[in-house]
Amino acid sequence: MVRYGKEHKQATRRRIIETAGRRFKGDGIDGSGVATLMADAGLTNGAFYAHFASKDDLVTSVVADQLRAQCESLGAIGPGLAGLEQFVRTYLSVEHRDNLEDGCPSAALLDEIGRCTDPTRQAFTNGLLVVIDDIAARLAPDDSRPARTKALSVFAAMVGTLQLSRALTDRRLADDILEQGIQNALALLSAGPER
Repeated sequence: MVRYGKEHKQATRRRIIETAGRRFKGDGIDGSGVATLMADAGLTNGAFYAHFASKDDLVTSVVADQLRAQCESLGAIGPGLAGLEQFVRTYLSVEHRDNLEDGCPSAALLDEIGRCTDPTRQAFTNGLLVVIDDIAARLAPDDSRPARTKALSVFAAMVGTLQLSRALTDRRLADDILEQGIQNALALLSAGPER
């Protein structure tokens, strides 16, 4: 029996998480069996349990990883409101809408995450709050706590807008919804503090 080093095991685990993330967002969590996920990663079913205790364990790892990656991409944009405008326009773009597998985990999986195990929902909560806190810090660099609610509202509106646009068969209407979503998000972001 061949024994692999720690780096090989970590690289294999990473490959499983990354390929499962794309598959989950494309086909849904429930629509993605372990056999398909492992085939996507170029591995056998038996190798799965060397890395994860269960599919739920994998789902939790994928959700945490997807939100970490989303936060990293948010961190790569410019500072302040200009950076947030860039984020909004990219998030509510036709390209993002049409590229489910590489897009936002919230927009692709939110309905399923709500029915997942507590550890998965906790991983989602933790990861989402990191994204939200980044947005809030850009809105109010000196004290982002009050901006957190606004950031949550804007992000929730963006997720809903993207989901609705993806669900429509009328392409023009779907595009119009994205554009209106951009205008709504930017108006909320630039509005003064709540009274």
